Amino acid sequence: MKDKKVKKEKKKIPSFYKRMIILLGIIGPGIITANIDNDAGGIATYSLVGAKTGYGLLWTLMPITVALIMVQEMSARMGIASGKGLADLIREKFGLKVTFYSLFLLVFADLGNTMAEFAGIASAGEIFGISRYISVPICSLFVWLLITKGNYKTVERIFIAGCTVYLSYIVSGFIIGPDWGEVIHATLVPNLEILTAENMPLVVGLVGTSITPWMQFYIQSAVVEKGITTKHLWHSKVDVIVGCFFMFLVTIFIIICCAVTLHTSGVHITTAADAAMALEPLAGKYSSILFGIGLFNASIFAAALLPLATSYYVCEGMGWESGVDKTFKEAPNFFTIFTSLIIIGAAMVLLPGINLFNILIWSQVINGVLIPIILLFIINLCNDPDVMGEYTNSTTYNVISYGIVLLMLLVNGALIYYEGIQRFL
Repeated sequence: MKDKKVKKEKKKIPSFYKRMIILLGIIGPGIITANIDNDAGGIATYSLVGAKTGYGLLWTLMPITVALIMVQEMSARMGIASGKGLADLIREKFGLKVTFYSLFLLVFADLGNTMAEFAGIASAGEIFGISRYISVPICSLFVWLLITKGNYKTVERIFIAGCTVYLSYIVSGFIIGPDWGEVIHATLVPNLEILTAENMPLVVGLVGTSITPWMQFYIQSAVVEKGITTKHLWHSKVDVIVGCFFMFLVTIFIIICCAVTLHTSGVHITTAADAAMALEPLAGKYSSILFGIGLFNASIFAAALLPLATSYYVCEGMGWESGVDKTFKEAPNFFTIFTSLIIIGAAMVLLPGINLFNILIWSQVINGVLIPIILLFIINLCNDPDVMGEYTNSTTYNVISYGIVLLMLLVNGALIYYEGIQRFL
């Protein structure tokens, strides 16, 4: 009897390892997409939230993360079930005219965000005494070479390695040493009193930086190019959940770092670079350095991923060849769009007199207008049996998804008001 039990155990072990190997092979698109959304603008938002409200808005991250998981899962599932990118499916179902105007606005928004990423690179470099005229050209060349000379596997591995650098924020949080009881309470128990008119732009910013249009296009294109099939849907869901949870942790620790130091001391900041430099006299040199490293890492990888995502969805929407594994001759439009965004984004940061803040504001306003529309496209396509086969949304999933759209309409309407219209009144 004992021998039989041993044999059964031996059979189970290889099966477990096999599942783990498959999971490690599938993991990538979800983790990369969720974490590189913690870009320069996102880190600036989280830093401002911590500096201004302390732990007051930590509880909002739980529902935001759940919403992000659901949206990302739908996009990944659609890519796996259909074998096509989101822009490709939008063109097929809603027509070229709708696709063209949607892509035009998305490209404009992404160009503004790409400029913001290079501005983040410039700011992070200056924290360590490196001129923007050195850091920006070198990083733009690195980003261009990474995508144009690499293949999908190499690019994905480098992006995943970049995601691990976000751990610097978690290390900074432990160095600062908050009251963990307070942190847990603030995360789990809603503080509705903090939702004042003064703090609403920060709430809007938290939602607006977490769920953006380019993320949905990128993750769907990534699972298609990686060749993930329906038999690995469960593994893809794990990838999405792990990625979103890690993003949730990083966001919490950025807020903690600024809440314990800047909020307590009453320090006012306007950018993530301000936060990094302000930490040194309050929390020590190492916390400041780690925060600066995190900002640089986030900016450089977002500067690569945003133009890449844009290149994917424009080429899909227009029916052109695309993919990192292609050569320039095979996909000239794909690499031309990517290269143009890198050159323009980097050059604009180096030009004197350019108001990057206004560009960033208007790009966020366009994102705010587009994300509910993109989410409606996704829900509609996820309920189409011709696209999804047997993998359409359940009724419960649809109810929650439409609730997320309603929330995004309200939140992004507030974003347009607070960050757009109100500034010009």
